[in-house]
Amino acid sequence: MIDLYYWTTPNGHKVTMFLEEAGIAYNIIPVHIGKGEQFAPEFLAIAPNNRIPAIVDQAPQDGGAAIPLFESGAILQYLAEKSGQFLPSDVRGRAEVMQWLFWQMGGLGPMAGQNHHFVQYAPEPIEYAINRYVNETNRLYGVLDKRLADRAYVAGDTYTIADMAIYPWIVPHRRQRQDLAEFPHLARWFADIAARPATVRAYARAAEINVQPTVSGDAKSVLFGQTAKSLG
Repeated sequence: MIDLYYWTTPNGHKVTMFLEEAGIAYNIIPVHIGKGEQFAPEFLAIAPNNRIPAIVDQAPQDGGAAIPLFESGAILQYLAEKSGQFLPSDVRGRAEVMQWLFWQMGGLGPMAGQNHHFVQYAPEPIEYAINRYVNETNRLYGVLDKRLADRAYVAGDTYTIADMAIYPWIVPHRRQRQDLAEFPHLARWFADIAARPATVRAYARAAEINVQPTVSGDAKSVLFGQTAKSLG
């Protein structure tokens, strides 16, 4: 059993997508980040960076004590290795997957995240910041579109954790001011993953957990006003 500390963000969706695909039993423990639940001491003991998602594997392969893990990319890698699914075992295939997983973690996620912030949440529009992150998101979409021109999935012909990491960050493309019609290969890939039964189930779980997916004024102060003192 996997305990999943979760909220309905792109990084949270990555893990539910994997667990649904792999058929691994899991228990969702909601962490309402708009209410500051990510600063609870019991959560910080698992995820010291006070970010979701995090997991606790109650039955690790070595038979020892439960293993806590934070950072969505590390969680995907861990679960793939534990289950023997969605990560090739050969050195070349694994290298293909891992470089695109890191591309998402170091590029697409942070840039699209800043896009979300300055386009949707900043208290006043800052034209330079909006243009900077909308344009960089557009560039990254172009990189992905070119990559998918001659292959079904990001790492080749097989669906992997790299695809699961990237897909949730493309879901809000309209809010990122991106038009998928400009990226036909990406659009094809996106539609294929959206139609997978496990993807449908994962996003249905999100709708059950967060019935009002809006960010209130109070939530903004929690989410965007953090400093080292926030950790207590």
